[in-house]
Amino acid sequence: MNEINQLIDSSAFSDLDRHFARFIELQAGGNRPLVALAAALASSTRMEGHICLNLEALAGTPFPENPIEGVKPIQLPSLSGWTKELKTSPVVGSPGQFRPLVMDARHRLYLHRYWQYEQALAAEILNRTNDAADKSNDEVLRQKLEDLFPAASAGAVNLQSVAAFAAARGKFCVISGGPGTGKTHTLVLILALLLDLDPARKLRIAVAAPTGKAATRIQDSIRNIKSKLACREEIKSQLPENATTIHRLLGYLPDSASFRHHADHLLPFDVVAVDEASMVDLALMAKLFQAIPPAAHVILLGDKDQLASVEAGAVLGDVCAAASGGNYSKAFRQHFEKLTGQKLPVVPGVQETSPLRDRVVQLKKNYRFGEHSAIFQLSTAINEGHAEDVLSILRSSAGDVKSDLVPAGLPSRAMLKETLKDKVIAGFSDFLKAAEPLQAIEAMSRFRVLCALRQGPYGVAGLNELIENILEAAGLINCQNPWYSHRPIMITRNDYHLKLFNGDNGVILTNHATGEARAFFPGPDNSLRQILPLRLPEHETAFAMTVHKSQGSEFDRVLLVLPDRESPVLTRELLYTGITRARKSVELWSDAEIFAAAIRCKISRQSGLQEALQAV
Repeated sequence: MNEINQLIDSSAFSDLDRHFARFIELQAGGNRPLVALAAALASSTRMEGHICLNLEALAGTPFPENPIEGVKPIQLPSLSGWTKELKTSPVVGSPGQFRPLVMDARHRLYLHRYWQYEQALAAEILNRTNDAADKSNDEVLRQKLEDLFPAASAGAVNLQSVAAFAAARGKFCVISGGPGTGKTHTLVLILALLLDLDPARKLRIAVAAPTGKAATRIQDSIRNIKSKLACREEIKSQLPENATTIHRLLGYLPDSASFRHHADHLLPFDVVAVDEASMVDLALMAKLFQAIPPAAHVILLGDKDQLASVEAGAVLGDVCAAASGGNYSKAFRQHFEKLTGQKLPVVPGVQETSPLRDRVVQLKKNYRFGEHSAIFQLSTAINEGHAEDVLSILRSSAGDVKSDLVPAGLPSRAMLKETLKDKVIAGFSDFLKAAEPLQAIEAMSRFRVLCALRQGPYGVAGLNELIENILEAAGLINCQNPWYSHRPIMITRNDYHLKLFNGDNGVILTNHATGEARAFFPGPDNSLRQILPLRLPEHETAFAMTVHKSQGSEFDRVLLVLPDRESPVLTRELLYTGITRARKSVELWSDAEIFAAAIRCKISRQSGLQEALQAV
C-alpha cells in the first residue's frame, strides 16, 4: 500500500486530484489507500473529459500508462479486491445513494455531481421521446413539407425533409452533419414549418450556441437564409433575428455554477435550438435541458464527428450513438412515406429498439465542397479511419494546383520561420491593411494558422511568437507595445461583467490621431463593442490557435500545422475538425507517419449516457 500512497503524492496527479483523494480518504475513516487512489483517478479522469472512471478497464493494468519523469509505475489493484474495498467504504454508494462517489453495476465510478448530471440529462431527453406522434395535422404537414422542401430525385431521400418531419412529429430532434451539409438552412426551414403549422400560437423561439462567436455565426446565417426564404411574410417576420450563448440564455449568475433559469424557473420559450452542440459539455447540457419547458421543442445541431467539448462529456456523440445505427421505426418510416412519398431505407441487421431511433437525422449531402473536393474526400476518409485512403488522397493532391487541399511536409525546426514567412505575410495581408474595426474583424476570418498543441515550436505559443517576429521584421506590426495595432486576440476566461467569454475573438486597433488602443469585438447587426485593453480578462494572441479553440469558427483558408512527434491529442477527431474549418482551401504541414498514426487514434470518453439513453 505504500507504493499507492507514493503514486498519489507524485506528479502523476494534480494538486486538486491529490487534495481530493486525501479528503475522501479522511471522510472514509483514514488509511484507505485504495479509496484514495480511486478518488484521485476519478478526479483526474474528469479533467481528461471523461464522465466516469471505468474500473473494469483500469484494474490490473500498469499506471501511469505513459512514462512520467520521477514517477514509478505500479500495477493497479485487481477488480474484485478494489471494488470490495470501495463497496465497504462510507464514501462510495450505489446509484441513488447520496455519497461523494457513486459506483454502478458496470463498475463505473462517478463523482456524485456528474452521476446526477448524467441521470438528469438522460431522463430529460427520454421524457421528450415519449410523446406520441400527432397525426391530426397530417394534411397541413404534408403540404408544408412539400412547399418548403424540394422533391428528391427518383429513389433518393431528402434528409433535410426527414429532419423537419422528425422535428415536427416530436419534441426532441438532433440534426448532425459536417460543415456544408445545410444544418442551419434546415433549422430555418424547420422553424418556418413549426410556425406555419400553428400560426395562431405565435411560437417563442430561442437560438443559442456554446460560444459568442458560434452564436454570432449562426445568427448571421439565419438572417441571410431568412431573407431568401420562400414563405409568407407573416411567418418570415416571426423567425428569430438574434442568437445568444447558452450562458446568456440561462441567465448566468456571477461567481456561481447556477443559473437564473432552472427546473423551478423555466425558460419562456416554445422552441429552443442549440447550434454547435458537440461543444456543449455534460454539466451545461443537463442544466439547459432542466430549464426548458417539457412541452417545448428542442433541436440540437452539430457534427458528431468533431472534437467533443473541452469539459467533461461527449453528449452529442453519445446521443447519436444511442440512436442505434440510423434505422427508423416502422411507424416513422410509414408515416414519412405517406406524407412525402419518399421511402426511407432499412439498414440490414440493425435493431430499431432505441427510444432515440426516430430523433436523430444525419445529413450527408455536402453543398459546399462536392464529392470531387479533396477536402471532402479527406475528411470522409479520416472519419472512417481509412489511413491508406487518406495517404492516397494526400499524394494525389500534391502538386495539383486546382486542388482545395495542399499537402506539404513538415518543415524542420531550423527552417520553420523561413517556410512560414511568405505564408503568413500573404495570409494576414488583408487583415493588417484593414483600417476600420469591422473590416479587420471580417478579414480575420479569411486566414488562420491552426495547431494541435499549445506548447513547443509547432504549438500555438511558439508559432504566435514566430508569426509576430516575421510580421514585425516586415514592418507590418510593432510588438514593442503589448497593445499593438492589429493584434488578434482570443479571450481565455469568462468575464460575465464585460460579457466576454472563453473563445471570443477580437482585435486591438490603435486610433492614430489619439494614440489610444482599444479592443474591438463583434456584436449583433454588424455592431462593435470596444473595451480598454487593461480591462480585458485573460486572453492570448491569436494569429495561430489550437484546433480545439477553432471549433465554432470557419476560415476561407487554413494552414494546419501538426507537431513533429506523436501526442495523445493527435486524434482522428482533431484532424477532421481542423481540416473542416476551411471554407475554400487547407494547407497541411505534417509528417505522413504521424498523420497516419493520428487517424488510427480515436477519442473514447468514458460515460454511461449512451447506455442510459437506450433504456426502454
